[in-house]
Amino acid sequence: MSEVKKIATRESYGKALADLGKDHADLVVLDADLAGATKTSTFMKAFPERHIDCGIAESNMAGIAAGLATCGKVPFMSSFAMFAAGRAFEQVRNSIGYPHLNVKIGATHAGISVGEDGATHQCNEDIALMRTIPGMVVINPADAVEAEAAVKAAYEYVGPVYLRFGRLAIPVFNDEATYKFELGKGITLKEGKDVTIIATGLCVNEARQAVEMLAADGIDAELINIHTIKPLDEELVVASATKTGKVVTVEEHSVIGGLGSAVCDCLSEKAPTKVLKIGVNDTFGESGPAVQLIKKYELDAESIYKKVKAFV
Repeated sequence: MSEVKKIATRESYGKALADLGKDHADLVVLDADLAGATKTSTFMKAFPERHIDCGIAESNMAGIAAGLATCGKVPFMSSFAMFAAGRAFEQVRNSIGYPHLNVKIGATHAGISVGEDGATHQCNEDIALMRTIPGMVVINPADAVEAEAAVKAAYEYVGPVYLRFGRLAIPVFNDEATYKFELGKGITLKEGKDVTIIATGLCVNEARQAVEMLAADGIDAELINIHTIKPLDEELVVASATKTGKVVTVEEHSVIGGLGSAVCDCLSEKAPTKVLKIGVNDTFGESGPAVQLIKKYELDAESIYKKVKAFV
């Protein structure tokens, strides 16, 4: 059996920007002294005249991106999620969200899989923050193929978009030749009747493995990949919840305000269903190897399997 290819979604972010830059002269990329880490350096090497290093000044970068958008450019501002969503929140809200400008935010190094950088850099609150900004689209791709497609879809969309990428190299399970990304539409990876598992980001692949373990125990789980958390594919969520009667959400983000909260908001109004939220509980992360942290915080396949089995 061939080894599964692993690529960090931030790598696809850089690649997609460089690809888009060939055909779109209006694309401008901004970074905050982290081009090597966010992988916007790939774009910078190809189009140095359209790459702006704003220095360690993320709030100012948001203002520059907003200004470029008013001049007809399509700016992608990039930094770690902790800084792009956290430090620059006020400027993203007031300078980009409020006037509904065509700015894309490429936030890398999200979640606890940042690893050794520790709690200060492990942003588990960014989806919650960005969901609250009116009109902001929030995307969290599950693998490299989906990430690249998401960046291109974000460019085509007119309006503010928050794109969440990871540092850790994760398995690529989508087929580039057949994969189709549709903004705001979830993807049913497996149909089932006993329980619905709704996952996002790197947790999608972990959930895929957990579904196989559950099947071995006779539990037929439906698996949905939600790459666009806002707007949420409410039609798909409601249909699956109505069919199975039980829903589990899985995310590398706080259980407060993220995918789980979005799903609960939807179901409480349209199809009241019992929901189990799996994610980072009301706690900060810590420094350590990414894979070990994922296991410790019970976001790995085995932990998901055990929690779903007990829930069912």
